[in-house]
Amino acid sequence: MNNKITLNSNSQTQLSWEKIQSDLKYKFGNDIYDSWLRKITFEEEFNNYILLSVTTPFIRDWITSRYLDQILQTVKSHKSEISRIELSINSSLAKEKFEPKVVDKIEKPSSNISFIKDFVFQYNRIDPNKSFETFITGESNKLAFEASKKVSEKISHYNPLYIYAGVGMGKTHLLNAIGLKLKQENKVMLISAERFMYQFVKAIKSNDMVKFKDYFRNADVFLIDDIQFMNGKEAMQEEFFHTFNALLDKGSQIIISGDRPPNKLSRIQERIKSRFSGGLVIDIQQPDLELRKKIIKFKSEELIKYHANQINISDEIQLFLSKEIKNSIRELVGALNRIVSFSRIYNKTPNISEIKIILKDLLNYSENKVTVDLIQSLVCKFFKISKTEMLSSRRSRYLVRPRQTAIYLTKLLTTKSLPEIGRDFSNRDHTTVIHSIKTIENLKKNDNELCNNIDTLKNQILYNNQKNEI
Repeated sequence: MNNKITLNSNSQTQLSWEKIQSDLKYKFGNDIYDSWLRKITFEEEFNNYILLSVTTPFIRDWITSRYLDQILQTVKSHKSEISRIELSINSSLAKEKFEPKVVDKIEKPSSNISFIKDFVFQYNRIDPNKSFETFITGESNKLAFEASKKVSEKISHYNPLYIYAGVGMGKTHLLNAIGLKLKQENKVMLISAERFMYQFVKAIKSNDMVKFKDYFRNADVFLIDDIQFMNGKEAMQEEFFHTFNALLDKGSQIIISGDRPPNKLSRIQERIKSRFSGGLVIDIQQPDLELRKKIIKFKSEELIKYHANQINISDEIQLFLSKEIKNSIRELVGALNRIVSFSRIYNKTPNISEIKIILKDLLNYSENKVTVDLIQSLVCKFFKISKTEMLSSRRSRYLVRPRQTAIYLTKLLTTKSLPEIGRDFSNRDHTTVIHSIKTIENLKKNDNELCNNIDTLKNQILYNNQKNEI
């Protein structure tokens, strides 16, 4: 690395890149400096700007979006004439400057689960308790269960297999069961989208992308959980797309889970959603009463066997839980575990009144699951406009007020952040969202008709939501 910057003929002050880096290290701290800023190389200085380089487009984009303004301030503190910084890509420096440390020879794995000793991929944990035998089936999940078993019997039978459902409905259990069934004779990779992203960023920072690609594209069975967490991460989506295609080309089985169908995934590349939709797409619906009763009975017998004679979960308690906890299987099992804990702590079986106190937060959980789509639909119906008009860029008065009202109600009745609300209203800026909310709040102070309209709409939205839950 050049420590001293070569100056042009007009320059009077000589900058020390070494001193600038020292300042950056002090300003940002060791972690950020070692992860990102140490990778910057000085290239050349011009009249009023300097040219720096990094090894990959990802690092360039990351530094530009997060640190470049502050880097420029640091440079200007050494030489005020510098008004901008340009970052270029110089991939030839990658091997020379950031050669990874030599690691021990990779050991041959004892099983067929994909494993690389020194690449920190030791998270491929397949839970032996989450098998097909312990998965309780009913009308709501039978199709997903049967498709998963088919895939386990014949790889690439459905490829890809995409399973979607809400939180705690058994998606991860099915992915785990497939991995457990196939791992004896195949190289199985089970990973969450969040963990895939972590390893992707880690590989870029350590210049291990070749190893990263080889590792993930070597699997016979690739299972990725919670794909919705890949939203908005363009660089990772690009890598995932090529990994997906490479696995399909070699005949590997791909199984994906998400919280919504492929065409409803937000901020995911269209070509990725198209690939997902090209296989078998199956949903797991909310468990009906019969399935909930089967699950509670199975889990109760399991707990009684484990705790011997310490607990007694009566038929009355089982029926109460089955009827009252409707949102997800995970909540149902969690409620049962709470009752068991109460029984063991107080050495008694709680009655129904006590159970209502123990589970008060779960029993009131259905309080508010209003969607943006519901709000937009009811506001459009109330003001007699179409959703296309509401979401358009037009600023006609008869459209602006309904749009602002819908944005205001979205903020009031959901937990969405301002940027999320903006994206749901045709990618409007969050400042537009703030303006809409403040406008409605100010108008409400003196406009009784608007107040009544908003109260009416709020009741309609909550009432419709209640009907949907019933």
